[in-house]
This record gives sequence, structure tokens and C-alpha cells, in this order.
Amino acid sequence: MTDDTPILDIDRLSISFFTRLREIPAVMDFSAKIMPGEALGLVGESGCGKSTVALGVMQDLGVNGRIVGGSIKFKGRDLCTMGAEELRDVRGKEIAMIYQEPMASLNPAMKIGRQLMEVPMIHEGIGEKEAYARALEVVTDVKLPDPERILKSYPHQLSGGQQQRIVIAMALMSKPALLILDEPTTALDVTVEAAVVQLVKDLGKKYGTSMLFISHNLGLVLETCDRICVMYSGEAVERGSIEDVFDKMRHPYTQALFRSIPLPGADKNARPLVAIPGNFPLPHERPQGCNFGPRCNYFEAGRCDQGTIAMNLVEGDDRHQTRCLRFEEIDWNAKIDAGETKEKGEIGEVVLKMDNLKKYYEVSANALFGGGHTKVVKANETLSFEARESETLAIVGESGCGKSTFAKVLMGLETATDGKILLDNREIQGTAINDRDTGTVADIQMVFQNPFDTLNPSMTVGRQIIRALEIFGIGKSDAERKARMLELLDLVKLPRAFAERMPRQLSGGQKQRVGIARAFAGGARIVVADEPVSALDVSVQAAVTDLLMEIQRKEKTTLLFISHDLSIVRYLSDRVMVMYLGHVVEIGTTDQVFSPPYHPYTEALLSAVPIADTKVEKKHIVLEGDIPSAMNPPPGCPFQTRCRWKSKVEGGLCEREVPSLRTMADGHQIKCHLPEDELRGMEPVITIAAE
Repeated sequence: MTDDTPILDIDRLSISFFTRLREIPAVMDFSAKIMPGEALGLVGESGCGKSTVALGVMQDLGVNGRIVGGSIKFKGRDLCTMGAEELRDVRGKEIAMIYQEPMASLNPAMKIGRQLMEVPMIHEGIGEKEAYARALEVVTDVKLPDPERILKSYPHQLSGGQQQRIVIAMALMSKPALLILDEPTTALDVTVEAAVVQLVKDLGKKYGTSMLFISHNLGLVLETCDRICVMYSGEAVERGSIEDVFDKMRHPYTQALFRSIPLPGADKNARPLVAIPGNFPLPHERPQGCNFGPRCNYFEAGRCDQGTIAMNLVEGDDRHQTRCLRFEEIDWNAKIDAGETKEKGEIGEVVLKMDNLKKYYEVSANALFGGGHTKVVKANETLSFEARESETLAIVGESGCGKSTFAKVLMGLETATDGKILLDNREIQGTAINDRDTGTVADIQMVFQNPFDTLNPSMTVGRQIIRALEIFGIGKSDAERKARMLELLDLVKLPRAFAERMPRQLSGGQKQRVGIARAFAGGARIVVADEPVSALDVSVQAAVTDLLMEIQRKEKTTLLFISHDLSIVRYLSDRVMVMYLGHVVEIGTTDQVFSPPYHPYTEALLSAVPIADTKVEKKHIVLEGDIPSAMNPPPGCPFQTRCRWKSKVEGGLCEREVPSLRTMADGHQIKCHLPEDELRGMEPVITIAAE
């Protein structure tokens, strides 16, 4: 094979799934090339066919899936015409795939070392000793601590980030020529994601592996790939180099995607995000002509809705193509019509105050059989803050930092161990939800992360909202409650006809809107939004985020926005609270937290956020090690085991004492031992290159 032969050459691929009723085309006329050592990012919304393409390459489409046109060539050989024996040799050895959920790829009953050794022993027939040596080398390559101990561990003894590294190690055991990564970091924390992405890039270079990287995160694709292919409703709509597509996009869908994500400079009041209008078409209801036509700002009737639209070459660029008839007529540099600039809500009086809140759990050392010593998990340590009417306070931090525990205590699902929670100067920290009066329950509501789990599948949308109104004691009669339910559907911009629909008939974004309607049913004063958009597509995120902001302006709600996505936090929050291992390590206005001086953890968090903008330059900081367990926190500063600044503090103070919150400016506090001049001399993590 020569260097100018693609590792993977997909040509006019079409894949359909067959049901008893009809053939459902999932991928149509899809072409892509990956050259040796190249990384191609495949992006698009859920249901656009990204994973179907990957499964087509792996020849793993199940009973109902079938390739109905085109070819997939790997190193010049057509995978579609290979027999089962040949495919078995190629899969795992020459083409490896890493899935979204690491535990689905690991055998829970087998030690890690044995699982890794199996790969070369089966594919290459090498001996046990050699396989062990290779497993040790690969586990060291994926930067896991104490590789020999890891090889003796079972999957459940590792954290999510460690499990994902093992899956990557397993994929690399046979030094494959092509690595397919299907959303490999979705379930991981942003700092772990940054480390895994860096790892994949480094290992790609070391092993000379080509990559197909499937993601809905444009920032991640920018950081990991050389080229990008944008998919919409089963078709590739634009492809080219990262620079061409990011800076000189030539398809209306690509442009709409970028307008719906919060890049630096977006502002919820002055420069709101623009959501893509309408909904994604179902596979059997695709429109005539251009699939994106019904949602496109540049649609021309009689032209864009006729016949099949082919890919067109963009002159002067490197293999840059677009599936748009009008790409040469559109003014791509025209200023975005931002729509109405929103009035900033007037921040009012303090509604909620937390004073030295603590939440500890006692865990038996042998919880299964009782007995043994009890250990204390310090989930929240002395949390203190205030939240005002109409204010958005973002709470950020990695899994296990105590964000959700604090939300449970606030909601009354748990009671506090110590400290106070004051709602309108009334103490509520010791009152469980069953003992709270209806008014207090209605005042503090929650919008959950996963809209699929929060609705009753056997109850209509309208009935679920009416049920909430009954619980909150709103409305004197059924007719009044029904009228209020319809007003709530108007509030979340859902058609009134949806009242009769069942949850299964709704998309993820629509379900989340029903969840929001239910939260606001009792006129909530405080809404805790726990990662409310992380399970949604980028284009839907913009609409749901905007909706929350609009309702907040109207209802003067206090929004506590729990998230690990700092791009969205920067866009919508007034103040930010950064948590690490149960402690508040930094709190301040959004501008204060996003510019130096930073707490060393905030600095690392900002560096880890992938930003989909080629003009943004970031300082590269990868945190070493995993978050310590809340059951066994380190002595002194909770962050000292991962801090790159620790050597600047004299006398081992970081290992001995928990720092106190230090005021840097009005309203800006940092919990750190670093000397004042070191903190004030910090450089910005994110800078935007001049035009």
C-alpha cells in the first residue's frame, strides 16, 4: 500500500434498516476518505447517521441493517465483499473501535490484564509472557498510575476515566491502522476528557494510527482532528480541512450549528445564541430536495426542493465540498441577525442563603454484611453563598465534587449535617421534603439532567403538568388547572396539542421543555437546573438555554445552574461558584472567575474546555491523577494532590492546612495558600487572537 492510498475510502455509501412496514434509509450517498496518519471528525446531531457509518465500517449492522449501495474500502480492499473469516482478522487487529460507554466493552468478571492480553494472543497468536509485556507497555502509555496494580484489578475497581483509558489501551494492543472513536468522552468529566483527548492524539502519533472521531462537540473535533465531515439527516453536507470548514464554512447547516453554540463573546443579553428553527426530520419523512431546506434561512422554493442535491467542490480550498446549490450566492461574511437584544433582568434581594452548610454520610466499611468500621464521606464542607432574585448562579466542578449533594439538601431530599439554609430568612436545612409545606416545595424546584427519566411514560404530557398543579394546590377546579396547564405549554413554547401526547412521542428537547413547564407550575422562586442541557443536541441546547433565560426574566426566578460545561456557564451565568471535593474553592462574578487571578483548579478547568473557534488560544494544562475519594480526602488543601502550583508555597502548608477563603476583589474569593503576588501574576488561560 502506498502513502497516497487512503486507509479508509468510503464511496457513495447508503445504509438502510428494514422493518416489517418499510425500508428506512439511515445513510445516503455518504463519501469520506482518511489518509494514513490522518484524523477525520464526523459531527452532527443525534440520529444523523454518524454511528451507523461507523457500524457500517465494522460490518456490524445487526439483522435489520444492510448496505444498499456504495463501497467501504480499507487499505484498498472492499470490506462489504469480505467473508466472515477475513472480517474477523481485520476487526480488532487492523480496525479497532472505542465506544461511548467503557463498561459495555469490559468483562466485569475478568481482571484487566487478562482482558488486554487476550487481544494479541487471539489475533497474533503470541505467547502469554509477550502479551503481558505488551499489556504493561500499553497501560503505561495510557498514563495509568501503578500499571502492575491496574492489570490485577477488576473493571469495577477503576474510575470512569481509568476504564475509558483501559478501553483505549485494549484498542491499541494490536497496533491497529484505523481507530474509530464513537463519542469516547461523553460520559467523562471535562478535565478527564482533556487528558483522554490529549492521550488519543499522542498515541495516534506514536503508533501512526489513522482515526475516525465521532462527536457532537465541535470544540473537541477542532482539538483532535485534521479534517471534518458535517452530517445532517443521513447525508454529508460539508467536508474539508478544519481551517476551511471552521473559518470558511459553505453550508447553511454548518453555519447554523456554530451560531447555536456559546463561543467566547456570546452574551445572553447583548448577543443571544440563535437556535436552529424547526425540528430534525424523521428518516421516512425527509423533504424533497435539500434535507435542511425547511430549516434553512437561504431556502429558495422551486430550486432547493427539486431532485437530488450533489456535493459541490469549493474552489481554492483543500478537498472542501458542500451539498448546497446556493453556496456561491450567499454572503457568508454578513453580520448575524441576532434578533432582539434582551433586557438584563434586575437582580433583586437575597432569596437564598447558605451558611457553613455541611453534609456528611456515614458508610459502613463492610456495607454489604454490616459490621466493620464506619467511615465518613464529607460530601459538602462549609458551603457558604447567597443567591438573589433574577440571578443565575452557576455551580461547576467535576463528578464527586458535591454539586448534586448540595442540590438534594436544598430540595429536602436529604437533610443537612450542620450549618444553615435560609429561604427568605426561614431555616429549611433540617426539614425533609415530606415535612415541608406546599409553598416551600413549590418555591424550590428542579430540572433534571436526563429528560427521558423524569416523565411518567404512561401519562400524557398535560396530565403530568396538571398533577404538579394539584400537588402545589393551584387552581380551584379542573377547568382552572387545565387552563393554567395550557398557559405553561405556551410558556415553554410547545404547541397546546402536545397536552394529549405521550412522552414517547416527544424528542429529547421537547421532553426537557415539559420538565421545565412542570418545574414552573407552582411559580417556583428558585429552580435548580442540574446539567439540564448536557443530554441534548447542540442545536437544541441553544433553544432550551434561551427558554430558561426568558422564563427567568418573566418570572424573576433565581436559577442555580449546575454544569461542567464552562462555555454555557460563561454565556448565561451572572456569578460562578467552583467546587472541588465538597469545598467552594472560588466564587465571584462570571468575569472575575474567567480571568486571572484563578484558583489553580479553576485554571485547569478553563484549560480543559474545548472551544470551537480557531482564533482562541489556550494554555495547555492537563491535571495529573484522579480526584481523591470523598471517603479518604487528602490532608490540608483538598486540591494539593493535583496542583501544579504547590511548589510555590513554602513549608508544606498545602499538605497541612485547609486554606481559608481569601477576598481578591469585591465579591471574588479564592480558597488557596498561594502568595498574593503569585495569584495576581497569573496569565490568562484563554486568549482570542486579533483578527
